[in-house]
Parts: sequence; C-alpha cells; structure tokens
Amino acid sequence: MVIRGVHLPHSRHHKRSLQEINPHGRLRISLSYDESFFRLPDDKYNLIHNMVLPEAVNYWEQALSVTNTAPVIRLNRKCVDSQVFVINGDPHLYCNTQCEARCRVCNHFGRDCRVEGGEEDSPGIPDADFVFYISAVETQRCKKGFTVAYAAHCQQEDMLDRPIAGHVNLCPSSISVKRQEVETLLSTVKHEILHALGFSVSLYAFFRDDDGLPLTNRTANGKPVFNEQRVVRPDWLVRSGVVSKSVNMVVTPRVVEEVQRHFNCSTLEGAELEDQGREGTALTHWEKRLFENEAMTGTHTQNPVYSRLTLALLEDTGWYTADYSLAQELAWGKNLGCFFATKSCLDWMEQRSMQNLSLHPFCNKVKRDPLQTECTDDRSSVALCNLVEYPTALPERYQNFHGIPHVSEKQLNHYGGSVTLADYCPYIQEFTWKSQNVVVRGSHCNFPENNPEPERNFALENYSANSLCLYHDQEWTERTCHQMRTWQHWGSGCYEYKCMDSRVHIVVANHTFTCYHANQLARMSARYVPDVDIYFGI
Repeated sequence: MVIRGVHLPHSRHHKRSLQEINPHGRLRISLSYDESFFRLPDDKYNLIHNMVLPEAVNYWEQALSVTNTAPVIRLNRKCVDSQVFVINGDPHLYCNTQCEARCRVCNHFGRDCRVEGGEEDSPGIPDADFVFYISAVETQRCKKGFTVAYAAHCQQEDMLDRPIAGHVNLCPSSISVKRQEVETLLSTVKHEILHALGFSVSLYAFFRDDDGLPLTNRTANGKPVFNEQRVVRPDWLVRSGVVSKSVNMVVTPRVVEEVQRHFNCSTLEGAELEDQGREGTALTHWEKRLFENEAMTGTHTQNPVYSRLTLALLEDTGWYTADYSLAQELAWGKNLGCFFATKSCLDWMEQRSMQNLSLHPFCNKVKRDPLQTECTDDRSSVALCNLVEYPTALPERYQNFHGIPHVSEKQLNHYGGSVTLADYCPYIQEFTWKSQNVVVRGSHCNFPENNPEPERNFALENYSANSLCLYHDQEWTERTCHQMRTWQHWGSGCYEYKCMDSRVHIVVANHTFTCYHANQLARMSARYVPDVDIYFGI
C-alpha cells in the first residue's frame, strides 16, 4: 500500500533557506539496504554496491532537480493490516485500529501514526529528497520471465504528491557480472529508480503543472478523480484487413513537444504507452514498437538510452526540472514522420516496399541457417532480423505480413518478431551466442570478451573499444594447400577502425584499408586469409 500525504517540514518553517538546505536544487537520493542485500555473493555485491548503484544514483542526481525540498524526511509508518480510513477534506490516512508496534505511538483515537501529542519528532533522514530501500531476495516475481529487478514508490509527500520513498528488489539469480552485460544491468537499475521517482501508471494522476496545480481533478479528500481517455487509430492495417486500435498516450506539454520533434510529426497527439505485458509493464513504459531502445520501454533489447522524451516526462510531473544535456540520442524512428508514428508496421513495410525503399527500422528476413548477419543502424553491433516462427498462430492484431520470402501463405500467421512487446514487429537486433542456455558471447563490437575463438574466427573479426560493424558482400572462403571451404555464416562483422588525416582506416588481420568514400568496397586476398569483399559504408 502506498502511503500518501506525508508531511515534510518545508524550509519556510525553518531558519535555513531553501538554498542553504539544497544549494544546487539537485535531487538527493539516500540509499538504505536490507539485510538480504549483504547476502549477495561477493562478486555481485561488489559490482552492484561499488559501481552500479553509485553510477545509477549519480546519473539521476545530476539529471534531475527537485522543485520542492525539505531539510529532513520523516516517513509515516503503516497501519496494522493496512486498514485505514479518510476524513473529508483531509488528505491524510488514519488507522482503523492502531499503528504497528514499530511505529511511533498513535494517539488514543488511533488517528495519528506520525506524532503523539507531546512527543518530539524523530531525527528523520537529513539531506535527502528521496529514500530508496534496496533488497535482494529471490521472490516469485523474480522467476517470471527474465526479471532482473523491480521497483515501486511507497510514500508521497503532502504538498505536491511527490514520491519521497521507494523500494527496489534485485533478483540474485538474474544478476550477471560479465563485463559485456554490466551496461544493461546499470541501465536496468536506472530504469527501476525512475519508476519509483515518477514513471509509473500509479503516479500519472498526481502530476502537476508548472504552477503546482494538479493536472487531474481532485476529490474533497485530495485524491484524483478516475478519468481515462484513449486515442483511436481507425485504419490500423493487419493481415486480415483494417481494424480499429485504441492507444494510451502521455499528452503532457513537454512530452508532446519532444515526441513531435522526434518523429517530425506536428500532429502527433502524444507519446504512446505500452499496451502489452503483465501488470507492471503495460502503461508504465513507452511503446516498444515506437521507441525500441529507449531505456524506459518494457524490456531491454539493445543499447538502452535515456532520451529527451523520458526527461520531458519527468519534468511534466511538476516535481522535477531536467538537465537535457544528459539525455542520450534516440535514433529509432527519428524523423520518420507521422506515417511511422501512427500506422502499423505492416502498413509501414508495405508502403516502403512499394516505393523501393528500405524497410528500416523493420525487416522481413527469417532467422535461419545459413546465418546471414547485418549491422545495427549505429554500427555498434552485428545483428539479425529477429523474425521467427511461433508454434501457434499469432493473435489477429499482431499478424504483420501478407508475404515473407520462403514462407508459405498458410504459415504467415505463425511469423512475427521475437520481441512480443513491439507488437511482434520484426527488426534488426543485436544478439548473443549461447551454449546449453548460457551466454558465451555477445555481438556488441566494443567488448573484447565477444571475440570468437581463434579457430572459429573465420571472418578475422576484432571486437574492441575501437571497433564497428561492417558489411560483407559474399561468403568468406578459406584456402589452404589441401582444401578450400566456404563458411556458411556471413554478412557482417566487427573490425577495428582508426580516424587519421580526415579519413577512416579499417584494420583487418593487420592489414589497413583506407576509406575514401561511402559504400567503398575493399577486396582482401592473402595467404591463409579469406578472399572477401567488405563494405566501407561509414
């Protein structure tokens, strides 16, 4: 149960000014650890305690400033069995019987779980705007899907309804200490902190405007009035024809401004929210189809970024101001226009195909042997079209193809993207190689740990901090004195590059090739080295 209406001793009640309490106005997060956190294995504990949590907290403390602050936070205790009642005109909750034994004593009416008459306040938590409680318990929720962590806010202050306390649980068995997975772990923790700070369906109705006035009408006791409106897309194209699709959107001012700018669509009503997934996913994340690698979508798939759109939502809460210089670039969907932002991926792919244009950012190549890989748009990873065959037919609204190369018409309804939250729309995605369901290596070019074993490095790849993904135009052929064989898996690979004399230089097997123009071909032929073309499409 969320406790609302927690009184904070605001600066006007104290001799110290707001500037003295929090001179920069930046968000201050205080961490409190449950005993379970200290039972993590040493490698996981050290990674999270010494690197992941400090970096995640520091990012949001630098990116956000609070619009109201206090010298100290004193949280309210919960009531026994969470049984409460309200009084008209009073935003506070009162216990039906009594407070928990751990609580500061309630008065004899059982109506005050905060301060008993004549008692002094407890010291509280100084120099903080938000208290974050951290546990590491292998709960039932951890066993659903690939859950790494989950979080929620638990108390809101009484002046602007801003969350002042939250909790995150880290799932011990899902925490990886592999270097190539640390970036995703860090982004996951930042993601969960943001849910507790404001990006949550349970908090939207408490958002306020720049003057501190509620955006949603309130009842006499200060609670928001229930009100839901949806945007209807009447001409949503699926395999069976045109259907109507209703979507939930964030339509607050800064979000609208940012999403219209991002897609280059001045008539877009707002930013679409996720409409799939279990409780805790739907409505509490951006729509995956439209904002694929934005970190506040419902699942991390590749290269997560916190964009201007997410910072705009935090500003539109009325609780924070954001430093947009810390926003990361979201390339997905950028400048693709109103058609991309308002139509189905089937409609988009068919329109692009009729115009002989790339299906970007979607694709229609089924993942099969022999494996032909591609590159992500930013050249950071070797990638595949994540179009796969499902054992049963997809729901009608997610059947996104009238035709797929090498797939019979009667089987089309079994095919869709492997990321279900993206409305089963297939797209180019980085991936991992697994052995016995354990990740062996990934396809991100910047991690040396992803280098293939020398005897399997048929494409002479080099994964490093200075590597990017390049295309091949044919299979690699290996020749020796006794045999010649062509490797079946081809298409793209990671190679080291250098920038010198205003040109890009690609290094392959200690040979350097200079790029003079876009889409340049470089043919490499040497003893014991495959004969292959590499696209220099920088």
